[in-house]
Amino acid sequence: MSWLAVGLGAALGAWLRWVLTILLGQLHSHIQVGTLVANLLGGYLIGLALGFFDGWPGLSPAWRLFAITGFLGGLTTFSSFSAESMVLLQRGHYGWAFGHAALHLLGALAFCFAGFASWRAIAA
Repeated sequence: MSWLAVGLGAALGAWLRWVLTILLGQLHSHIQVGTLVANLLGGYLIGLALGFFDGWPGLSPAWRLFAITGFLGGLTTFSSFSAESMVLLQRGHYGWAFGHAALHLLGALAFCFAGFASWRAIAA
């Protein structure tokens, strides 16, 4: 059943990433805002999930597989982020490429901490 939990979660996460790309794709000329939002949202949600699963160790492992490996794995996208960064570099937009990388990497890490802190506050 683990494969089903991962597969269903991944399908839902990928669908949400696609929706974000469609809705937010044309907001900026250099940065794909949909990909950025997917990665930042994923960072926040994984922080929440880590806090949640920390507090519920007896929960079936299938839920963790569904949420973290499946849904958040399907939602976040390192490959799209990498391709977008490469295109910016190829076009000579070095400042945009650096800013783009910093937003994704540092932003997702900050959002992960925020998500974990949010869960701690909710659970307290």
